[in-house]
Amino acid sequence: MASKTSRHPKKPFHFTRILVPKPTERRFYGHGIPGVDPTKLRGKLIVVEGCDGSGRSTQIQRMVDWLESSGHATVQTGLKRSTLVSEELNQAQNGNILSHTTMSLFYATDFADQLENVIFPGLKAGRIVLADRYIYTLMARDLARGTDMDWLRNLYGMALIPDAVFYLDVSAEQRLARNFAKDFALDYWESGMDLGLSREMFDSFLKYQAMVEREFRKLQKIYNFSVVDGNRSPEEIFNELRKRMEDVMKGNPRKPGTGHDI
Repeated sequence: MASKTSRHPKKPFHFTRILVPKPTERRFYGHGIPGVDPTKLRGKLIVVEGCDGSGRSTQIQRMVDWLESSGHATVQTGLKRSTLVSEELNQAQNGNILSHTTMSLFYATDFADQLENVIFPGLKAGRIVLADRYIYTLMARDLARGTDMDWLRNLYGMALIPDAVFYLDVSAEQRLARNFAKDFALDYWESGMDLGLSREMFDSFLKYQAMVEREFRKLQKIYNFSVVDGNRSPEEIFNELRKRMEDVMKGNPRKPGTGHDI
């Protein structure tokens, strides 16, 4: 007689499939950081770029929720988050007296500190590092203020080439509305008031952001990052980002360029 167990076998457990990221070749844009072996950086570096008000933070939070619910550990980083200089940078900007070169070097120091103390450790631990902006925003801002491209390439030669860069392309009118709705005010520097484009901040914001956007388009050709239509609903944008992220995890994304393509 067949046993009760054999007549009613236990159903097998079904585990959620976790997509294990495939390793990819690591390179720096230039000289890199002394003593850092890029082959030991096992995680993934994903960058979400875009002008202010493009919805980067919203999409990164959605990506974090999705990745962590799928079993992946994440690390988040962004501009002006360095414990070394972020407070001093804020104080200097509040005075509205920074020269363009001083501001560039402040931001470069902020980036270098996070690169060494947040991004590298996260990648060494095999985590997925999500960057809310990277060197491209810093370069676009500096180029709009007349900084030399070769000088910037040398300055950011320390940067690691990401596994993927997604640029959220949103119209200037939408960005203006979002920025003003968020704080009921516009930022002095994000409005380009230091450039003397207009005495009126709204007008200066539109002119300055148009300049930055033009520089982003040039950088997109140089660094080959992916452009995502950001004028859609947050859900539609995230669905596209998730599909592209899955390609990154499988090891066959649209790889960013080296910065010396043209």
